[in-house]
Amino acid sequence: MGRKKLQMKRIADKNRRLVTFSKRRSGLIKRARDLSVLCDVQVAAVVFSGRGKLYDFSSGTNCRYLDGPNAEEVSVTDLIQLEEQLDAALIQTRSRKTQLMMENIPTFHEKICVSEQERNLRDENELLKQEIAKMEEDDKRNYLANYSPQIATLSLLPGL
Repeated sequence: MGRKKLQMKRIADKNRRLVTFSKRRSGLIKRARDLSVLCDVQVAAVVFSGRGKLYDFSSGTNCRYLDGPNAEEVSVTDLIQLEEQLDAALIQTRSRKTQLMMENIPTFHEKICVSEQERNLRDENELLKQEIAKMEEDDKRNYLANYSPQIATLSLLPGL
């Protein structure tokens, strides 16, 4: 039996909401840990409950602010520093994304040009086919107009 599609809206029942939060939080932290191990990257996940309780996971040395028994004693300065590190990482990621997109622009432009050329060639080919068909039709008419009387006359001659 498959799962039904869950509509994304606030769960009205408080008990169901708490159970869902607990399960999904655990799943999120498990996925963060898996990503860290499988891809050898630093991952940090910070989750605040509806009551303001902090849940976190960090895999790298730069993410240790919220780990351990002293997590409640993290200072505002430490959090600001962490935020700045996250902002720097985000800027670096966006920069790399932009760089990759800029490198791919000529390829996309090439594909667009090729498809425009193909479309133009198809249109030109269709026009040429129409012209050939018209010329063949004109040739047929001219042939019939010029040679029909002679053929008819020849067929009336005896022995032919």
